[in-house]
Amino acid sequence: MNHVIDIEGLRVVRGGREVLPNLSVRIPSGSVVGLLGPSGSGKSTLIRAIVGVQVVEAGSVTVLGHPAGSPALRDRIGYVTQGPSIYDDLTVRDNVRFFARMLGAAMDSAERAIETVDLMSHADVLAGRLSGGQRSRVSLASALVGEPELLVLDEPTVGLDPLLRRDLWRLFHRLADGGTSLLVSSHVMDEATRCDRLLLLREGHLLADEPLPALLDRTGAADAEQAFLALVDVAEETAR
Repeated sequence: MNHVIDIEGLRVVRGGREVLPNLSVRIPSGSVVGLLGPSGSGKSTLIRAIVGVQVVEAGSVTVLGHPAGSPALRDRIGYVTQGPSIYDDLTVRDNVRFFARMLGAAMDSAERAIETVDLMSHADVLAGRLSGGQRSRVSLASALVGEPELLVLDEPTVGLDPLLRRDLWRLFHRLADGGTSLLVSSHVMDEATRCDRLLLLREGHLLADEPLPALLDRTGAADAEQAFLALVDVAEETAR
């Protein structure tokens, strides 16, 4: 199996607290991998380490064959933060074109990205006048202009209505079908059903790394939330 991300012995300390104590995981290419866990489990810290903006104490993070944060990865990774990273005083089109220029991408890539996230009807609207869901899609379009090989999304569906969540997950799978690898974090356990593979994280520890059917079979649970709770119970029992 080809891997887009290879993490070995990752240790991260933030604010004097050990957020990731010793994490090792390999993330396959060409699929939608869900990084699931409750708030404070270390998801965002792990994502920051993957995109190369997190100081690490120990271990290694290799992305697309290069150390995380390498200049060679600049136009190969798309990163969407929890909050929309856009300029409110620019239109949708100008926002996306700005990021296209930053990446040295052709201007027509901005139009394609806007169309991909279904915002052509709002292309000339100021970003500050958009709804929260629309602003999130502008951020996503800005990450897509360089046609990244790896797309890393930190809680991209938080606060969105069910219809928009459904449409975004459909888009994620279309991107994966086209060859893009996606790592999508969420604290909503029911989104596990939308992922090809799951990484379940709790307090910096990886509880599971497998497809949902295998996880349910292993735990005897009816859904991802029950499986997560079952794994937590096992971990706590083992720690006693």
